[in-house]
Amino acid sequence: MLIAIPLLIVPVVIYNLVILLGGGGADPLLGPTVLGEVLFRVPMTSGAVWNISIGDLILFLSLILLFVELLKSTSSQRVAIVNHALSMALFVVCLVEFLLLPGFAGSVFFLILTMVLLDVLAGFIVTIIASRRDFDLNPR
Repeated sequence: MLIAIPLLIVPVVIYNLVILLGGGGADPLLGPTVLGEVLFRVPMTSGAVWNISIGDLILFLSLILLFVELLKSTSSQRVAIVNHALSMALFVVCLVEFLLLPGFAGSVFFLILTMVLLDVLAGFIVTIIASRRDFDLNPR
């Protein structure tokens, strides 16, 4: 039954913990400042320095989990329907947080919200296509 839980809940929970516990204080112009804190720097061969922040790592994790979720959406198990429903609920929660809570009105959370929406859409589209293929009314 754990396969029914959408994996994108992990970055959403991490983001919630960072904002709600680590500092919900936000700069009115720049958004949440905690997510912009540089964790480490990577020197590049070009001489530039790549600054990697907390928000960057959360987005990287989200992209990896979105890929896994897209792979999971291609399965036609019964548990996939529960996964789609939970993904839709996660999207609604994220949308409410984005619209109503000031610490969540930033680019990092908007991109996470977009990934959750893509997971919901991909899940429903793949399920519809698979069911249409299984239940074809046009005789050939």
